Amino acid sequence: MPATQMVTLETPEGSMGLYEAKPNGEARHALVVIQEAFGVNDHIQDVTRRFADAGYHAVAPELFHRSGGGSVDYGDFSKVLPKFEGLSDAALLVDVDAALDHLTQAGFEPDRIGIVGFCMGGRVTFLVAVERALGAAVGFYGGGIVTGRFPQFPALVDRVAELKTPWLGLFGDLDEGIPVDDVEQLRATLDRDAKVDHQIVRYPNAGHGFHCDARPSYEPDSARDGWTRALGWLEQHLA
Repeated sequence: MPATQMVTLETPEGSMGLYEAKPNGEARHALVVIQEAFGVNDHIQDVTRRFADAGYHAVAPELFHRSGGGSVDYGDFSKVLPKFEGLSDAALLVDVDAALDHLTQAGFEPDRIGIVGFCMGGRVTFLVAVERALGAAVGFYGGGIVTGRFPQFPALVDRVAELKTPWLGLFGDLDEGIPVDDVEQLRATLDRDAKVDHQIVRYPNAGHGFHCDARPSYEPDSARDGWTRALGWLEQHLA
């Protein structure tokens, strides 16, 4: 079992909780795990521990610290949007930078750090890959990259040429919030403009949240393949 703890980090925009999981033995690499729209809940903590079991010093920053923290039950969407109070792309980068600083202080250089995100976190990994040079990034069903959903989270597809970090995107064809046309537009734009390694993978039998075994949309075959591909991408690109 990995060693786990809750850490409090001080950011320019207040104190932020960080769930941390360390492997048994020395970690070769480090990883920032970015939550779904429901917070750093039991599932995200479990995923963070799974990455630690795979040999990563893994941390999951609590991005909802500006709105009181905590998490929201799956399906209780009425409580999701209030949690986004105070969040913007600039604020997300503040939080990710705090997590990166924590890992740097633990001895990991940026090229030995990866970032993986789910749902809203999938888009965050793309934002970070544009703004920061890390070893690798993986986004599971990140919406809003091609078609913006909220004013504070604009579309990012027009920034593909700025990508600094190799990025892998995993999407389900049955995802009602991320049309296949958007995924293919992203693929075409990456192939045309990206200056770093990149890949798009589509799962024909998967919807949104297919990797989350705590949600009805869980699709085991796609989840297993996505997990394997994510680990392979990280292993391939991290120093």
